[in-house]
Amino acid sequence: MTTLAVTGHMDLTEDSVPLVRAALDTLLEQHAAAAGLVGVSCLARGSDALFAEVVLAHGGRLVVVVPSEDYRRKHVGADHAQAFDRLVEAADEVVVLPYGTAGRPAYDAANAVLLERADRLVAVWNGEPPSGRGGGTADAVLEARRAGVPVDVVWPEGACRG
Repeated sequence: MTTLAVTGHMDLTEDSVPLVRAALDTLLEQHAAAAGLVGVSCLARGSDALFAEVVLAHGGRLVVVVPSEDYRRKHVGADHAQAFDRLVEAADEVVVLPYGTAGRPAYDAANAVLLERADRLVAVWNGEPPSGRGGGTADAVLEARRAGVPVDVVWPEGACRG
């Protein structure tokens, strides 16, 4: 069984979504065929949710890490709520971290859980360096590399952020 966690950009353009989905499909197909698949995701809009959908499409088990108790209520927008709820319902395991409110400590803890559980990190990432604010995709990639977690970067030709 291979456990893949995901980090990635939330602001994929509409035209980028099918490109990223196809690239994720190709990558996850290799892991699913080899030894079974577990996907770990926080289900944020964009890359996280796409990854979770592809894990399920390949018959994998989905583990959802929710950063805080108020995350669904206060941080999942109306445009993403239906997908978030559907993916939580489909998950084999949902881990809600013991933070009352979402914020940097909760997000950092969620990223730590992703890396603790992962055999590999899938990064839907354009390769740009960290913004300096912390908690972004580039920060997660750097943390994974420091921890010795292999990183598979997914950024197909033509993908863009909105």
